[in-house]
Amino acid sequence: MTQHEDTTPSAAGAFRPSRRIFLRGAVAGTAATAGLIATGAAAGRAVAAPGGFPDYRHLKPLLTPSQLKYNPTGEIIFPCIRGVYDRLANPLGRYYLYYAPHDAPGGICLAYGDSLEGPFTEYPANPLVSNDWQPHYKVSHVSSPHVLWNEDVKELWLYFHGENHTTRLARSKDGITFTYDRTVLTKDMLPAGTSETSYARVFRHDLAARDARYVMLFMVNNQSNHRDIGWGWSKDGRSWTFAQQPLVRHSDVGVNNLSGPHLLTRGGSTYVVYHTGKENGGNILITEVGNDFSRRNHLGVFYDSGSAAPENGRAASPSFGTDRGVPYLVYEAGDRLGGSIAVARG
Repeated sequence: MTQHEDTTPSAAGAFRPSRRIFLRGAVAGTAATAGLIATGAAAGRAVAAPGGFPDYRHLKPLLTPSQLKYNPTGEIIFPCIRGVYDRLANPLGRYYLYYAPHDAPGGICLAYGDSLEGPFTEYPANPLVSNDWQPHYKVSHVSSPHVLWNEDVKELWLYFHGENHTTRLARSKDGITFTYDRTVLTKDMLPAGTSETSYARVFRHDLAARDARYVMLFMVNNQSNHRDIGWGWSKDGRSWTFAQQPLVRHSDVGVNNLSGPHLLTRGGSTYVVYHTGKENGGNILITEVGNDFSRRNHLGVFYDSGSAAPENGRAASPSFGTDRGVPYLVYEAGDRLGGSIAVARG
């Protein structure tokens, strides 16, 4: 849901993207390099989003809180979609969709289905992980599940937060029963004054110069109360080193807050997508960071939220999957703590 317009600089080194803006020249050049430009209607879609990514269009809601058996707070956030049909023995469905309420008590939940377009069936014994897991922790809430398939050990690794300043790791052979591993990120690992380090996603990505094979992206907040995108790197996905400065600052793109980061690769380069608050358009933006994370090429709007329901001007927390060759975006649609989990098709 993007349009071909130009960005307008709002400050030195910063762009203030409107609801339907991105850098057309950068898009066309990257798409051509990647061999993605075709003819006719296909050409329009191939260059419709920055970096030559698909032009995702909203399809429908997948999960709505009022239809769920486990619904302690009337809200859900942060979907993570994973194909498990070729990784797990006897899975409940081809795809596992992890999500959670945010407000106390939260709880890491699962739904499963055979298509990324749904339907998805709620796992009957949710939550898989609660806010009280003795002797490891007892907190007000747990939320923001991100599940990584760790090929090295043939396990699904779950990263989740609780409280907002702590990210933890649990591991599973079947994607349902998890074993607690450790704390992997806290605010104390970032500069003094950091108050939140949450909504983490972890990706397999080689950074040879840092002797790392995994990258973590997360939201970071401090005394300024403006949220940025932080990052870290790890050799094994368990012990981490964190950059002491944000990867993408809110001021870099002319908004108040950034969150929900996700790593994407295309055309030989690496990108970070993330969402803004509704007061700044409620869209998903994209920044090219390069394979070594040395670039800061802010490309504007990746996915433009629609004004109609269920998006109501906000799309957030993107997760990506491919179903039989068709790309999909699974995301939060609607007001924060008042929306649904939806799917868009590329």
